[in-house]
Amino acid sequence: MNLFEVQDLIRKFNEEKNMSSSVNIRIIDLASEVGELSKEVLKGTKYGSKEFQKTEEWNSEIGDVLFSLICIANETKTNLEDCLKYVLDKYEKRFANKGDLGSER
Repeated sequence: MNLFEVQDLIRKFNEEKNMSSSVNIRIIDLASEVGELSKEVLKGTKYGSKEFQKTEEWNSEIGDVLFSLICIANETKTNLEDCLKYVLDKYEKRFANKGDLGSER
C-alpha cells in the first residue's frame, strides 16, 4: 500500500465513523499521542537506565501517532508522498553540502 492509498483508507474510515475534526484539534491530538509514545521510550529504557527495548504498547503508540498525522494531512488536503519526497530531497542536499543531516541553524 502506498501513502496515497493509506491516506484514502484513513479518510474513508473517518468519514464512515463520522470522525472529522478541525486541524487545531488534530494537532493537539498528535501532540498527545507523541507524548504517549515518549512515555513508552521511558518505559522501554527503564527511565534511561538501560538500552531501549520495544514495549508491549510500542506498535500501538506508533500507530496512534501515524494515524493522527495522516488525519492532519487529510484535513489540510496535503499529499504525504509529496511531503516525503520534498523532505528527502532537502536532506539529500543538506547531506551533500554539510556531510550530515543536522539543521542549518
